[in-house]
Amino acid sequence: MVYLGKRLAALLGVLIVSSFIVFSGMYLAPGSPEQFLVQGRTVSPEVLAAIRAQYGLDDPFLLRYWHWLGDVFQGDLGRSLLTQQDVTTLVASRLPTTLALAAYAAILIVIFGVGLGVLAATKSGVFEKLVVFGSNLGFAVPTFFAALVLMFLFGSSLGWFPVSGSGEGFVDRLWHLTLPAVALAFPGIAVVARITRTAVREEQDSEHVIMAIARGVPKQLVLWRHTIRNSMLPVSTVIGTQIAGLLASAFVIEYAFTLDGIGSLLVNSVQKKDFAVVQAIALIMVLAFGLINLIVDLLYAVIDPRVRLTKGVAAR
Repeated sequence: MVYLGKRLAALLGVLIVSSFIVFSGMYLAPGSPEQFLVQGRTVSPEVLAAIRAQYGLDDPFLLRYWHWLGDVFQGDLGRSLLTQQDVTTLVASRLPTTLALAAYAAILIVIFGVGLGVLAATKSGVFEKLVVFGSNLGFAVPTFFAALVLMFLFGSSLGWFPVSGSGEGFVDRLWHLTLPAVALAFPGIAVVARITRTAVREEQDSEHVIMAIARGVPKQLVLWRHTIRNSMLPVSTVIGTQIAGLLASAFVIEYAFTLDGIGSLLVNSVQKKDFAVVQAIALIMVLAFGLINLIVDLLYAVIDPRVRLTKGVAAR
């Protein structure tokens, strides 16, 4: 519990620092909110002054940040300059699509990344070479290009999957999100497969695995209880990093497949300098990254009990 409390406190500190950076960055960017609101029209100085007064733009910078941060802690993310909607409501309406896409991609990364890596480490020959080639391809191919190829092959040419929209209902949404999830997960699968293959290979050559085989322990039991389990520590770190980065990468895929998620909302808000929306989405991404990393750290104790004991001593 002490360790968990320290990590949550650290996460809160990261969120506060990140919120200040995001808030500062938006106001340091070219242009200003009042210029966007007048849409390029020529208005009198009095009108501009009224707009600045309405949105508190004449207040000192730190005071504006303090008021905004206080509202955030109360669940008020402000109002969109573009639509005048409540930002919390606006983001909440888009969040399910992004979360579903990220969850789908995360499942693909875990299943295919770990599965292909283990098979490549335990079965040498043509299959291993194919996995290595596929991982190299995953490193080299940009996500947006992978999305275009998938859309052309399985959408336009074969007609197996839709290439736009999020669908309605569980089955229809799953069908619509398949191509976007594969495109989003492709680089992650490549990284996880490569790391898994290396970790399992190193564990196979470890002393305790060799001794277990020498004592006559069945090879399948050695593989699952000793080799794969002990190799999952570095793999889980990589998986956590890849999954945490899915939300940040999702905007490219959402834009390509015209999905109604927070990624496409972010792109549109950045283009139109909708400050409140950009700040809210940036904070959500930082929070998601921190929480996923925290979950991965806590899972270490499940994978290897020795990690739990070490943390317990450190906490005391």
